[in-house]
Amino acid sequence: MTLTQELQVILFKPQGSIDLEGGKALSEQMAGVVPQAHQLWVIDLIKVNFMDSSGLVPLVKGLKAARQSGCRLVLCNVQTPVRLILELTQLDSVFEIFHTYEDIFTPVKDNNLVLAG
Repeated sequence: MTLTQELQVILFKPQGSIDLEGGKALSEQMAGVVPQAHQLWVIDLIKVNFMDSSGLVPLVKGLKAARQSGCRLVLCNVQTPVRLILELTQLDSVFEIFHTYEDIFTPVKDNNLVLAG
């Protein structure tokens, strides 16, 4: 008998601004998902062109909820204005950030590894 754990991807695609109002909408959307262990939560920010500090709240709350439930939350397609606020608040070192959605599922190839033999 073989048991395979399928990776369940939950994709959030906010649009426009993630400010107080947009942040509330994202929070409500994320609260509507029941986190289960081994889920991958992806927040695709390709259509988000602005984020202020109040927009960081749903991201941090989402990350906390995901981690507490054994989920992984990642960001992708982060546009320059959003990346700047993540860098200014040093949250770019807290979140896993991928250049594109496809990059999340691409194994990292590190040709610099040397195996001791």
